[in-house]
Amino acid sequence: MSATPTASSPGTAVLDALPSPLDSVADSREAARWTLVSCGAVGALLFGGGPLLAVGKISDWVHAAWAGGGLLVALLGIAWAMWQTSEVLVPPLTTPDDLTAPALRGLREQFDAAPDHYFGWLATDVEDLLRHRHLALEISRRLAHAEGAERAALEGGLATARRNIARTDPYLRWLLATAHAWLVREKLRRARRHTFASAVLVIMGAVVFLGATGR
Repeated sequence: MSATPTASSPGTAVLDALPSPLDSVADSREAARWTLVSCGAVGALLFGGGPLLAVGKISDWVHAAWAGGGLLVALLGIAWAMWQTSEVLVPPLTTPDDLTAPALRGLREQFDAAPDHYFGWLATDVEDLLRHRHLALEISRRLAHAEGAERAALEGGLATARRNIARTDPYLRWLLATAHAWLVREKLRRARRHTFASAVLVIMGAVVFLGATGR
């Protein structure tokens, strides 16, 4: 998906003057990679040689069970954080239908607050921007069964709809790029919340493990 319209598309000069929303995707994924590296380092520390040597000093099954349970909880916490964070690295498939999805409600609120910035003079909201595509689809369906004067009128309407689609395409591509970056950012924010929750599990597991082996 490209965020930059073609040179012949209407509205190109306006959109080219703005930084691409996709520029932020690389930064979000870089932050996710650092989080994964940190989780891996914590896992290596918890399951390195030192803890394994401590396990060897346990002499009864009760403390062995506590130590094993603590390590298991810590491992689940690390795996949970890494799984959620790795979702940021999976590129979402962004389509025009996603622009009206509940996941992008916050982004649509920004569109509504400054419609001229996102739609120019061609539309007032997302639904209005996609209207010509829906109209072209409806006309194409009717054309399959139309004849005579009705067919000629529908063909004229379809040609008009296609011209309007060509005018709105640069803005649609820009909105799709913005939506794509928004979805990646939301994944990163969700991963941070899960990482914080998983850190609590890791700490709890480590405390239980150290308490069991310290005896």
